[in-house]
Amino acid sequence: MLIVNLIGLGLIALIIWWFWLYKPSKAVEVSDEEITIVVNNGVYQPSRIKVAAGEAVTLNFLREDASPCASAVLFPNFEISEDLPLSISKPVTLPAMSAGEYPFHCQMKMYSGTLIVE
Repeated sequence: MLIVNLIGLGLIALIIWWFWLYKPSKAVEVSDEEITIVVNNGVYQPSRIKVAAGEAVTLNFLREDASPCASAVLFPNFEISEDLPLSISKPVTLPAMSAGEYPFHCQMKMYSGTLIVE
């Protein structure tokens, strides 16, 4: 019984780390004001994106995951919500932003990413 409980606690810790605590260290820089973000296997790739402050940017989302959670992306700081069709690139244009970090995620926050504005 103790082994089953320890395995269960380990799995819970792994799930918490994967969905809420894991942060990739490398950010991809947008150079031509557009980038494609692939939505697949529970992650946005890339999930950390650097953009220039004071300029509008277009993020192209390519959804390859049929999961219902991957069907939309939300930018809460800008009150933007976009449906993502399966296997079709969907452009999402964001307004000029001031310096800071802005999260984006799916409806349940299982897929998550960060815009780093410098």
